[in-house]
Amino acid sequence: MEVFADKLPGAGTPVRPRLARTLGPAAVLFLVLSAATPASSLFAIIPGMMATAGSGVLLAMLAGAIVCIGTAYIYAELSSAWPIAGGEYVMVARTLGPLPGFVILGVNCFNNMLFPPVVALGVSDVLGTVIPGLPKIPIAIAILIASTLVGILNIRVNAVVTGIFLGIEMLALAVLVVLGLKAPTHPLGTLLFHPVTASGPATLAQIGVATTIAIFAFNGYGMAVYFGEDMKEAPSRIARVILLAFAVTFVAEVAPLAAVLMGAKDLPALFAAADPFGSFTQEAGGRTIGDLMAIGIVFAMINAAIVNILACGRFFFSTGRDRCWGKPVDRLIEHIHPRFGSPWAGTLLIGAVGIGCCFLPLSLVLLMSGGGLIVTFAAISLAAIVGRRSGATHHAPYRMPWFPLAPVLTLIALAGVVVVNWQDAEQGRPGLIATAVQMAASALYYWFVLRRREEGWIVTEP
Repeated sequence: MEVFADKLPGAGTPVRPRLARTLGPAAVLFLVLSAATPASSLFAIIPGMMATAGSGVLLAMLAGAIVCIGTAYIYAELSSAWPIAGGEYVMVARTLGPLPGFVILGVNCFNNMLFPPVVALGVSDVLGTVIPGLPKIPIAIAILIASTLVGILNIRVNAVVTGIFLGIEMLALAVLVVLGLKAPTHPLGTLLFHPVTASGPATLAQIGVATTIAIFAFNGYGMAVYFGEDMKEAPSRIARVILLAFAVTFVAEVAPLAAVLMGAKDLPALFAAADPFGSFTQEAGGRTIGDLMAIGIVFAMINAAIVNILACGRFFFSTGRDRCWGKPVDRLIEHIHPRFGSPWAGTLLIGAVGIGCCFLPLSLVLLMSGGGLIVTFAAISLAAIVGRRSGATHHAPYRMPWFPLAPVLTLIALAGVVVVNWQDAEQGRPGLIATAVQMAASALYYWFVLRRREEGWIVTEP
């Protein structure tokens, strides 16, 4: 028997731990922007897009943004219905049923555990450009330890810390815009309507491949839901935070990109560079500004590690509260720190797993994360459609406009992303297969463990 239990007076079930609602919209926005980390996308993701599509990367970013607007609307509506730390798995379980919900829970377990070590290893790489010879794995482990310890602190303290780091990140991006626009050599119209690569005109296929990556470059705005239980009046306020977070992320990524393309003296050389934005900064601003920019990016990536550990700790806290792993583990990770009010055990779990993953090859970690985001976006798109039809989301204070345009557009775009990834035999196809294995394992665990319990699987609403 499957059971969904509301944690409300008179629901007939024991009250379980919940987080204190202490954050306002601005604090949650700072946390979400820090997780989205536009600077990291600019320096780590977009260079690969430029190598593929050249100046067509601008069109790819605009096309990707259209898809992400739809996803942002979906997150906004579903998060206003269920602003719960479990995030997407709660949305899917409440609309599509417990089996799909737990499949998304399983997929997100992998993605949430793997992202912090990827960020920490990325910070080590960037620091290595400033201070050559730094040991990569020890530095990554030190970053994860520090981020985990900060993550255990009170969420308001974390909002202040991440807000300061976010300010440094935005300043670095502003400097990049200034350097690009001080002496532009390529008109914006030419870059948009006559895109070129290092070897000639950009093709639609090249721009299409870059568009699939752009969807992931903008990702992060939906993470607001993980802080839904920390937010005051979350149902009525969280949608605005999500939509504003996407808008700021879009501007913070596209404006510096456009500025650098306009200011670059040699576009083919820029496209071929291993670190195009770092190279441009040193060329346009000098070595000192280049090093300061690299340090700013380090701050941004450390900030992202902190916020992702915060969010993932809350995710695992929710899974423990929902009795997913057995009583000893569940009781441990649902603990709230008596002084800081944080889910300290779930946060420590994320940090420990992240440290362990630092010893794995980065290519394997990226492979295991695979197509998890594709599956999650597809699931919440279906959840939005079914939730409207069944009335499950009727109580949501926010309703997306032009329904069902956003979820349908997202599903069509994701189908295209799957096709493109499947054609990539080196990374895309193995990543999709890895995600399919995660989904199958999650379904088997639900079917043979959770479903056999007398009380079924309980998805709580604090």
